[in-house]
Amino acid sequence: MKMNTKSLKLIIFLFILNSITLYLYFSSHPDYFRRRRTTQNIPNSIPQFHSPFPDRTHLVSLSNSNKPWPILPSYLPWSLTPNISFRSCEAYFGNGFTHRVDLLKPSPESNRKVGKDGRGWFRCFYSQTLRSSICEGGTMRMHPDKIKMSAGGEVLESVIGRGEEEELPEFEFGAFDLEVTGNSKNHGKKLATEGFLNEYLQKGEISRHTMRDLIDSIQLVGANEFECSEWVEEPTLLITRFEYANMFHTVTDWYSAYVSSRVTGLPNRPQLVFVDGHCMTQLEETWKAVFSGVRYAKNFSGPVCFRHAILSPLGYETAMFRGLSENIDCYGAASAHDLWHNPDDKKTARITEFGEMIRAAFALPLHTTHKHSSRTRNVLFVRREDYLAHPRHAGKVQSRLSNEQQVFDAIKSWSLLLSHTECKVNVVNGLFGHMSMKEQVRAIQDASVIVGAHGAGLTHIVSAAPEAEILELIASEFRRPHFALISQWRGLNYHPIFLTGSHANPTLVIDKLRDIFKTLGC
Repeated sequence: MKMNTKSLKLIIFLFILNSITLYLYFSSHPDYFRRRRTTQNIPNSIPQFHSPFPDRTHLVSLSNSNKPWPILPSYLPWSLTPNISFRSCEAYFGNGFTHRVDLLKPSPESNRKVGKDGRGWFRCFYSQTLRSSICEGGTMRMHPDKIKMSAGGEVLESVIGRGEEEELPEFEFGAFDLEVTGNSKNHGKKLATEGFLNEYLQKGEISRHTMRDLIDSIQLVGANEFECSEWVEEPTLLITRFEYANMFHTVTDWYSAYVSSRVTGLPNRPQLVFVDGHCMTQLEETWKAVFSGVRYAKNFSGPVCFRHAILSPLGYETAMFRGLSENIDCYGAASAHDLWHNPDDKKTARITEFGEMIRAAFALPLHTTHKHSSRTRNVLFVRREDYLAHPRHAGKVQSRLSNEQQVFDAIKSWSLLLSHTECKVNVVNGLFGHMSMKEQVRAIQDASVIVGAHGAGLTHIVSAAPEAEILELIASEFRRPHFALISQWRGLNYHPIFLTGSHANPTLVIDKLRDIFKTLGC
C-alpha cells in the first residue's frame, strides 16, 4: 500500500513538473502556433538564426516539426573559417561555399514585420573549387502548373516506357517568384541576369542544368500579387534528381542535399520537394530517413509559398562526381577529433560524417568497431541482380562478373574451412535488390570485408565501418575509379583485382582474402 502511495505521489509530481515546463516553453514562444499555419496569413515575426559566419544572418523559421540533427562522432563545424584554401579537402567536401552574392536583399522591414512589406530575399554561396553554388531564398512561391513534367511519385509498373524527357522539368518564366516592394518598375522582371547565371551557375559539361533553369524562371512580383494556396513554414530543399535509380548518382544527390543543409545553417533536417517527375524507387526510403519529409512539386494543388527554400546543387557538381575527371588529392582522416586539433588540407572526415548521417537516419549504431571485438568476421559479397530500375529499364543488369556465383560459392567453401579456427568467417549474400535500404546499410556496417564487382551497390561503402576492407573485382570494360576514390576519401583499405575480360579466378580471390585476413589478425 505504501508503494502504491509513493508511486501515485511520484506520478503527480512528474505531471506537475511537465505542465510547468510546457507552460514556460510556450509562454516564451508565443508565435509557435502562428508559425504552424499553412494559409496565406503570415506570422508576426521571423526568428533569426545566426550562422558561425559573422556576415551571415539567416532569416529562417525555427520549426520544431522537422527532425533534429543526430549527434555524429565525426561531425566537425561547417563554418570553421570563411577563408577556405582553394582546392583543399574542406573546399571539395565541406564548406568551400564562401563567396556570398545577394541577388535580392531583405528589406529593413522584413527583419521586423512579416506583413505585406516585401519579405522576399535571395542569395547564393559560390564555391570556386567546385564551380557551383548553393542558393536560398525567403518568401518564394512555386507555380506547379508552370512546370512542364510528369506528375512524379507513381508506382514504377504504372509508367513503363515513359521517356526521361517527360520526367525532367521545363520551367516557364514565372514558375517561381519572389515578393518585392519598392519601385513598381522591378515588378515582373527576372531575378537573375544572364551574367550572374554564367558566373555562378555554370553549365560546364551539364547539358541540362535544372537549378540554373529554375533560378532563370524566378520573377519579381508585388505584394498585391503574392497569394498562396499553401504556406510551407519549414526550411525546404528543392531538388531535381538525375539518374535517380542509380545508387552512385543518388548518393551524390544525398551528399549535395546534406552539404546544402549544413552550409545554410539549418537548425533541423529540412523538408524536401522533388522538382522532377520521376516515379518512386527503393532509394526514396533513404531520402525519407535522412530528411524530414518528401513531396513532389506536382502534388501541390495550387501556388505554394516557402518561407525558406534552399536550392541544392546537382549531384554532378559534388566532389564525388568531379573526382572521376579531376585529381582530388584528399585522404580520409584517422579521426575527426585528430583533424580538428591538427588541420590538414590533404585530409577530410566529411565522407565519414556523411556515412554516419545515413546510419543514424536508420537508427543504426555509430560507434561500432570490428577490431578484436569478435572472432567472427563478416564477408559481405555485394551481388548484381536483375531488377526493374526505372521505366526505361528492361529489368536486366549488365554482368560485370560473368562467374559471380562460382566466386561466391568458392568464398563460402573457404569460410567453412575456417570454421574450426580462432577466426571464423560469416559470408553474407548481399542480394541488395531484395533488401530494404536499412538492411543494406546494416549489412555494409557489419562487414569486416566488402567484396563485389564494379557496380553502383558498392557506393554503400560511404557507410562502412572505419576498419572495413574493400575488395573490388574489376572487369576490363569497367576500369573506373569510383570506389577506389571513395575508399581513399574514407580512409579505408582498398584492394583491386583487375580481370581479363569479366571472368575471375576463384583461387586468386581466395588468396587475396587470405592476405586481407592476415592483416586482421587471422
